[in-house]
Amino acid sequence: MNPLPTVTKNLLIINVLMFLATLAAERYGIDLGEYLGLHFILSEQFNAAQFFTYMFMHAGFLHVFFNMFAVWMFGRILEQVWGPKRFLTYYLICGIGAGIIQELVTGIHYYTLQAGLSPEAVEAVMREGGDALQQGMNFVDPVLGNLNLTLHSSTVGASGAVYGILLAFGMLFPNERMFIFPLPMPIKAKWFVIGYAVIELYAGLANNAADNVAHFAHLGGMIFGFFLIMYWKKKNKGNGYYYN
Repeated sequence: MNPLPTVTKNLLIINVLMFLATLAAERYGIDLGEYLGLHFILSEQFNAAQFFTYMFMHAGFLHVFFNMFAVWMFGRILEQVWGPKRFLTYYLICGIGAGIIQELVTGIHYYTLQAGLSPEAVEAVMREGGDALQQGMNFVDPVLGNLNLTLHSSTVGASGAVYGILLAFGMLFPNERMFIFPLPMPIKAKWFVIGYAVIELYAGLANNAADNVAHFAHLGGMIFGFFLIMYWKKKNKGNGYYYN
């Protein structure tokens, strides 16, 4: 078996180390996700560096496992095709782009919720909501509770970058056949990617906040990845692209 390419290997190592650091910090009452996760721009906990740091944080073992499995499975192939510099650039832009889309969607949701509330109610959420969530509580009123979660929750995970990787694999190797559980037959990569995008779009529009998944961030990673690939393709036509 060929050794892992440098960037793919280091991404796996960094993400796993950050996950272990999160577990270790929890033993001392420190929630690294509160500092490094991506908060809504109007939150007191927000800072611009979170557009970068959030993609190296994960909410649980399965979260980091499946994201890193995808990085290992598809990222190493892209790095071998593109080289380490271009692959790392692509990974980071998809991750940051996913965060930007998540902020935009969160902003729309926030302003939609607060439009029907009094300024005093919004101020109460901004002033008291963060402390309430830290104590495992929330506002009884469903609109205030939803607004509080929107304002004070954070987004973590490499999923935006991972969905960008899936998009790139589907574009570079559209007819590569893949076995996907539980499908009984192989499916072409392009249909696999399109299917995932449709599922994420449907789930995002359904606004199922209960699943705690940033579906539009996933789509954001794909969108930024698509435009970056098209830019590279136009700029360097025939250089470093392989299509089946």
